[in-house]
Amino acid sequence: MDKYINVPLSDEDAAQLRAGDYVYLTGVIYTARDAAHKRMAETLEAGEALPLSLKQNVIYYMGPSPAREGRPIGSAGPTTSSRMDKYAPDLLDLGLKGMIGKGKRSPQVKDAVMRNGAVYFAAVGGAGALLSKSILSSEVIAYDDLGTEAIRRLEVKDFPVIVVMDSFGNNLYETAIKEYAKED
Repeated sequence: MDKYINVPLSDEDAAQLRAGDYVYLTGVIYTARDAAHKRMAETLEAGEALPLSLKQNVIYYMGPSPAREGRPIGSAGPTTSSRMDKYAPDLLDLGLKGMIGKGKRSPQVKDAVMRNGAVYFAAVGGAGALLSKSILSSEVIAYDDLGTEAIRRLEVKDFPVIVVMDSFGNNLYETAIKEYAKED
Protein backbone atom coordinates (compact mmCIF):
# COMPACT_ATOMS: atom_id res chain seq x y z
CA MET A 1 0.00 0.00 0.00
CA ASP A 2 1.35 3.47 -0.91
CA LYS A 3 1.44 6.02 1.90
CA TYR A 4 2.48 9.64 1.87
CA ILE A 5 3.97 10.69 5.20
CA ASN A 6 5.38 13.97 6.48
CA VAL A 7 8.63 13.92 8.45
CA PRO A 8 9.59 14.37 11.25
CA LEU A 9 7.65 11.19 11.88
CA SER A 10 4.79 11.35 14.37
CA ASP A 11 4.04 8.51 16.77
CA GLU A 12 0.68 8.05 15.05
CA ASP A 13 2.20 7.78 11.57
CA ALA A 14 4.86 5.35 12.74
CA ALA A 15 2.23 3.17 14.44
CA GLN A 16 0.11 2.86 11.29
CA LEU A 17 2.98 1.74 9.04
CA ARG A 18 3.37 -1.96 8.32
CA ALA A 19 6.25 -3.99 6.92
CA GLY A 20 5.90 -3.99 3.13
CA ASP A 21 4.25 -0.55 2.85
CA TYR A 22 5.57 1.73 0.13
CA VAL A 23 6.08 5.16 1.69
CA TYR A 24 6.88 8.57 0.23
CA LEU A 25 8.48 10.88 2.80
CA THR A 26 8.17 14.66 2.59
CA GLY A 27 9.85 17.08 4.98
CA VAL A 28 13.21 16.99 6.77
CA ILE A 29 15.45 13.96 7.33
CA TYR A 30 19.09 13.77 8.41
CA THR A 31 22.04 11.78 7.09
CA ALA A 32 24.60 10.01 9.25
CA ARG A 33 26.90 7.08 8.63
CA ASP A 34 29.50 5.17 10.65
CA ALA A 35 31.83 8.03 11.58
CA ALA A 36 28.98 10.38 12.52
CA HIS A 37 27.35 7.65 14.63
CA LYS A 38 30.65 7.02 16.42
CA ARG A 39 31.04 10.74 17.08
CA MET A 40 27.47 10.97 18.41
CA ALA A 41 28.14 8.04 20.75
CA GLU A 42 31.32 9.73 22.03
CA THR A 43 29.37 12.97 22.53
CA LEU A 44 26.73 11.18 24.59
CA GLU A 45 29.40 9.32 26.63
CA ALA A 46 30.96 12.71 27.44
CA GLY A 47 27.59 13.93 28.73
CA GLU A 48 27.30 16.53 25.98
CA ALA A 49 24.34 17.43 23.77
CA LEU A 50 24.02 16.02 20.27
CA PRO A 51 24.19 18.51 17.37
CA LEU A 52 20.56 17.71 16.45
CA SER A 53 17.44 16.64 18.25
CA LEU A 54 16.60 13.02 17.56
CA LYS A 55 12.99 13.40 18.74
CA GLN A 56 10.66 12.13 15.98
CA ASN A 57 13.45 12.45 13.40
CA VAL A 58 14.58 10.06 10.69
CA ILE A 59 18.24 9.32 9.93
CA TYR A 60 19.20 8.20 6.44
CA TYR A 61 22.36 6.08 6.33
CA MET A 62 23.88 7.78 3.31
CA GLY A 63 27.03 9.54 2.20
CA PRO A 64 26.37 11.54 -0.97
CA SER A 65 28.59 12.02 -3.97
CA PRO A 66 29.39 15.62 -4.98
CA ALA A 67 26.46 17.62 -6.35
CA ARG A 68 26.20 18.20 -10.06
CA GLU A 69 25.72 21.75 -11.26
CA GLY A 70 22.23 22.97 -10.46
CA ARG A 71 21.50 20.10 -8.03
CA PRO A 72 21.58 20.19 -4.20
CA ILE A 73 23.26 16.78 -3.92
CA GLY A 74 24.90 14.06 -5.97
CA SER A 75 24.01 10.40 -5.97
CA ALA A 76 22.32 9.59 -2.66
CA GLY A 77 22.05 5.83 -2.27
CA PRO A 78 21.73 3.98 1.05
CA THR A 79 24.56 2.49 3.10
CA THR A 80 24.40 -0.96 4.69
CA SER A 81 22.48 -0.43 7.92
CA SER A 82 24.09 -3.15 10.04
CA ARG A 83 27.18 -0.94 10.34
CA MET A 84 25.12 1.35 12.61
CA ASP A 85 23.57 -1.46 14.69
CA LYS A 86 25.80 -0.94 17.73
CA TYR A 87 24.67 2.71 17.94
CA ALA A 88 21.02 2.51 16.82
CA PRO A 89 19.39 1.22 20.05
CA ASP A 90 20.74 4.15 22.10
CA LEU A 91 19.61 6.67 19.47
CA LEU A 92 16.16 5.09 19.27
CA ASP A 93 15.90 5.29 23.06
CA LEU A 94 16.64 9.04 22.75
CA GLY A 95 13.65 9.54 20.44
CA LEU A 96 14.85 8.66 16.95
CA LYS A 97 11.68 7.56 15.15
CA GLY A 98 12.99 6.18 11.87
CA MET A 99 16.04 4.93 10.03
CA ILE A 100 16.60 4.50 6.30
CA GLY A 101 19.23 2.18 4.87
CA LYS A 102 19.58 -1.22 3.29
CA GLY A 103 19.98 -4.72 4.64
CA LYS A 104 19.14 -6.67 7.76
CA ARG A 105 19.28 -5.38 11.33
CA SER A 106 20.35 -7.04 14.58
CA PRO A 107 17.93 -8.42 17.18
CA GLN A 108 18.96 -5.52 19.46
CA VAL A 109 17.83 -2.99 16.84
CA LYS A 110 14.56 -4.88 16.35
CA ASP A 111 13.94 -4.77 20.11
CA ALA A 112 14.68 -1.02 20.22
CA VAL A 113 12.40 -0.37 17.22
CA MET A 114 9.54 -2.14 18.99
CA ARG A 115 10.29 -0.58 22.40
CA ASN A 116 10.22 2.92 20.91
CA GLY A 117 7.46 2.57 18.32
CA ALA A 118 9.95 3.33 15.55
CA VAL A 119 10.32 2.19 11.93
CA TYR A 120 13.15 0.91 9.76
CA PHE A 121 12.82 1.80 6.09
CA ALA A 122 14.83 0.56 3.13
CA ALA A 123 15.81 2.69 0.17
CA VAL A 124 16.69 0.90 -3.03
CA GLY A 125 20.41 0.26 -3.26
CA GLY A 126 21.95 1.14 -6.62
CA ALA A 127 19.33 3.83 -7.26
CA GLY A 128 21.22 6.76 -5.72
CA ALA A 129 20.86 9.02 -8.76
CA LEU A 130 17.12 8.43 -8.84
CA LEU A 131 16.77 8.94 -5.07
CA SER A 132 18.64 12.26 -5.29
CA LYS A 133 15.82 13.65 -7.44
CA SER A 134 13.58 13.64 -4.34
CA ILE A 135 16.08 15.77 -2.39
CA LEU A 136 15.28 19.48 -2.58
CA SER A 137 18.11 20.78 -0.40
CA SER A 138 21.16 19.54 1.49
CA GLU A 139 23.03 21.36 4.24
CA VAL A 140 25.86 20.12 6.48
CA ILE A 141 24.80 20.78 10.08
CA ALA A 142 27.50 18.93 12.06
CA TYR A 143 30.87 17.22 11.83
CA ASP A 144 31.91 18.99 8.62
CA ASP A 145 35.41 17.54 9.11
CA LEU A 146 33.98 14.08 8.28
CA GLY A 147 33.39 15.04 4.64
CA THR A 148 30.78 12.78 3.07
CA GLU A 149 30.10 11.32 6.53
CA ALA A 150 29.10 14.69 8.01
CA ILE A 151 25.56 15.02 9.31
CA ARG A 152 23.37 16.68 6.71
CA ARG A 153 19.89 18.12 6.90
CA LEU A 154 17.94 17.10 3.81
CA GLU A 155 14.65 18.52 2.68
CA VAL A 156 12.88 15.80 0.71
CA LYS A 157 9.69 15.54 -1.31
CA ASP A 158 8.10 12.15 -1.97
CA PHE A 159 11.32 10.32 -1.07
CA PRO A 160 10.56 6.64 -1.84
CA VAL A 161 11.18 4.01 0.84
CA ILE A 162 9.76 0.64 1.88
CA VAL A 163 8.91 -0.28 5.46
CA VAL A 164 11.17 -3.21 6.30
CA MET A 165 10.58 -3.35 10.05
CA ASP A 166 7.49 -1.84 11.61
CA SER A 167 6.91 -0.82 15.23
CA PHE A 168 5.37 -4.24 15.95
CA GLY A 169 8.55 -6.07 14.93
CA ASN A 170 7.24 -7.38 11.63
CA ASN A 171 10.22 -7.73 9.31
CA LEU A 172 9.76 -7.74 5.54
CA TYR A 173 13.03 -9.60 5.01
CA GLU A 174 11.67 -12.49 7.09
CA THR A 175 8.08 -12.48 5.81
CA ALA A 176 9.13 -12.13 2.16
CA ILE A 177 11.39 -15.18 2.44
CA LYS A 178 8.51 -17.21 3.91
CA GLU A 179 6.15 -16.04 1.15
CA TYR A 180 8.70 -16.85 -1.55
CA ALA A 181 9.31 -20.31 -0.09
CA LYS A 182 5.56 -21.05 -0.23
CA GLU A 183 5.61 -20.61 -4.01
CA ASP A 184 7.96 -23.55 -4.61
